[in-house]
Formats: sequence, C-alpha cells, structure tokens
Amino acid sequence: MTKTKKRAEDTCPIVYQCRLPLSTHTVNHLADLLRRHLKAIRSRWRILPPGRIAVIVRAVLRHDQRLADMAGGNNVSESTIRRRRDELIGLRAAQAPRLDRALKKVTKKGGEVVLIDGTLIPTQRRTERANRRNYSGKHRRHGLHFLALTDEKGRLIWISAARPGRTHDITAARHDHILAHLRAAGLGALADLGFRGLDNDVRRHPVIVTGFAATRDHKLTPGQKEANRVLAVRRAPVEHGFAHLKNWWTLNKLRMDPARATPASCAPCLS
Repeated sequence: MTKTKKRAEDTCPIVYQCRLPLSTHTVNHLADLLRRHLKAIRSRWRILPPGRIAVIVRAVLRHDQRLADMAGGNNVSESTIRRRRDELIGLRAAQAPRLDRALKKVTKKGGEVVLIDGTLIPTQRRTERANRRNYSGKHRRHGLHFLALTDEKGRLIWISAARPGRTHDITAARHDHILAHLRAAGLGALADLGFRGLDNDVRRHPVIVTGFAATRDHKLTPGQKEANRVLAVRRAPVEHGFAHLKNWWTLNKLRMDPARATPASCAPCLS
C-alpha cells in the first residue's frame, strides 16, 4: 500500500455555506473594532480583511463551525482562524458592561426588578484531577457555571465569569456581591429557591424575592402556593435570556479551552 499526499486530478475542495442572521451594522461595528485594535498595536497587515474576519468569527460562534472547515473555505490555516477568533472575542469581551453599570442602566430606563438565575454550559469531559470540580452533581455532567441577569422582558443585561460546574447559584451570587449592587441601584430581583438565604432581611426591605419551600414537616398553604405560581410566571422570561445565550451553538457544548469560556460568553453581545 502506497501513501501519497497528492490529490486526484478530478477532485477539488468542496466548500459548504451557512446562513447567518447578520446585519451590515454588526459587520461594520466588529470590523471597525478590529481596525482600531490593529492601529493601536501598529499592525498594518492581516491575511484576511477585517470585514471577512468579523463574518468568520461570527460563523464560528453562532453555528459552532469547526476551525478546520472555516480555514479550508477561506484558504488560510486553522491556526489563523483560531488566532483571529480569540483576538476578536477578547476585544468584544473588553466592552462587556460591568455589573454596577448594567444595573444603573436598568434604573435609568425605569426598571424596578431584574431576574436572576444560574445555568450550566456543558464542556468536554476531561480526566485530569483539576477538572473534577467542573462536574455538576445536579446536572450529572461536566460544565461551567454562569450567573446571568435579565430585565423583566428576558433581555440579557449581564453575565458573570465562568466558574466550576459544581458552584452553587447562591455561592456565585455572594462572590459577585449581587445583593450589594442591587441595593446600590435601588432594584429588586426575582429568583428561584436556589437563592433562598441570600437576602435574610425579610422584615424590613428584602431585595431578593424567592418562593416558599415545602418541607417534610411543613406543607405549603394555598396562599403560599399561589404566591409561588405568581412568582414563577414573573420569572419565566429569564429562560428567554438563557435561550438567546445558547442560540450561539458554541455555548451548547464548549469545545474550546475552558479558560476562554468567560470572554466567549460575551458572544450574544455580537448580535
């Protein structure tokens, strides 16, 4: 058996296309962002123009296109696509709003409450001991934990940094000082029972509103059940924000380095 790297005479590279919900404004914004970065670092040349790089990176994030496939369709190497992806993600992540500024923006628009919840973005299973903390016993899979805030209509306004999958929602909220930021902005938050105990100021002015939990010795009254139902209806739009987040297929199962998960979570801001 003879091995050869020569291509048959009648064959040619096959390139497939994907449809992107892409506007001219989005492409121009990302291209201008990259041009300013190239000017700042005094880099005069890229093998691909900024506009093409913006489209490629969006395709990689939106449809989870494999780097080798995008490289073959654009006559560049896989490492080139990887570098351009990480470069543009880093630039866009640097523009992500801080928590306090995001909440103040909601207040200026007349908002009174936000919706808070946590989610797990699955990752590939790794066998290293350091990766054991990424295993979520609740979801029974490896992943990274993210905490997100949306407005009352489910629009994503802020997302936290990536944390190990075993992190509990209330632990992540305490680490990000969610309660203090909400008090400073004069906002309340609707949350599920995973945040029960985060705000113990239930008599004076509670900020985090959760439902009632039933125990073995204490059954819920009809009034408490009705309060839980009303709260569930008000909290439903937060799932719309997570749906928008995971419409970016690269976040359905993260195949890149988990260390880059935090800037990659800013992908919805590219729309």
